[in-house]
Amino acid sequence: MAALLLGAVLLVAQLQLVPSRPAAASAGAEPGQQELVQKAAPLQDKGPAGAAPNGSAQQLPQTIIIGVRKGGTRALLEMLSLHPDVAAAENEVHFFDWEEHYSQGLGWYLSQMPLSVAHQLTVEKTPAYFTSPKVPARVHSMNPAIRLLLILRDPSERVLSDYTQVLYNHVQKRKPYPSIEEFLVRDGRFNVDYKALNRSLYHVHMRNWLRFFPRRHIHIVDGDRLIRDPFPEIQKVERFLKLSPQINASNFYFNKTKGFYCLRDGGRDRCLHESKGRAHPHVDPKLLNKLHEYFHEPNKKFFELVGRTFDWH
Repeated sequence: MAALLLGAVLLVAQLQLVPSRPAAASAGAEPGQQELVQKAAPLQDKGPAGAAPNGSAQQLPQTIIIGVRKGGTRALLEMLSLHPDVAAAENEVHFFDWEEHYSQGLGWYLSQMPLSVAHQLTVEKTPAYFTSPKVPARVHSMNPAIRLLLILRDPSERVLSDYTQVLYNHVQKRKPYPSIEEFLVRDGRFNVDYKALNRSLYHVHMRNWLRFFPRRHIHIVDGDRLIRDPFPEIQKVERFLKLSPQINASNFYFNKTKGFYCLRDGGRDRCLHESKGRAHPHVDPKLLNKLHEYFHEPNKKFFELVGRTFDWH
């Protein structure tokens, strides 16, 4: 009898040492979340005694900012990170669009996520996802119920920002780089093969995403409005993600020196990196008008596809 009692005591002690695993989603999660638990169990931040402090763990994202490149994805992520119930991956992960990453499986993807507690929403952003043809099917395979954020700007402005980023990268390396005119015009004609132009054909890429996700799972953030007046746009994002309204107008202030809004979080002020908001190179007005004309029909197709309009040229 004494031996049986001792065995029972030891069994109870062992059970208490096994750390509880936070659920990948709350009890009210949408269908599809439970499959995440089966595909990749959370990796816990184990303390000295083997227990996870505060139940912190790495979880697959419940939300992804899919693009678009030079649309304001970094600003959106930083603003969303003001919310206490959001845990954001620091770097662009490129899991679904880079084969060397995707081939390593969901376990590798999970290892790139930040630690979070059960009630927090894990978010990652990789702007290249939006324009990568194979990505929508891969994201859907991971979680068909995931909520997607897409931030877009005026397509013409986005092209100029795209060019400007690559230009500055070459300037920093002291390497020559052709003018924007040389990219936009080839042999006297508009160069439709220019990658920056193709990235701004939003209707083409959006149609690919809508093959796998219903429109209600994709929230489009107006990147131009986010620059001019960020708070109303972030309120819409909070509602879409079903987050409690925690971010308020006092979290934003206009920095006259930089020329755009910066963030105020718990008495700490922070602005985006100096690489953001660079001035675009001068473009001949006639060529700029041609650029606006080029996007006129594609923009109409996009408006019809998503059921809303934007104040673009």
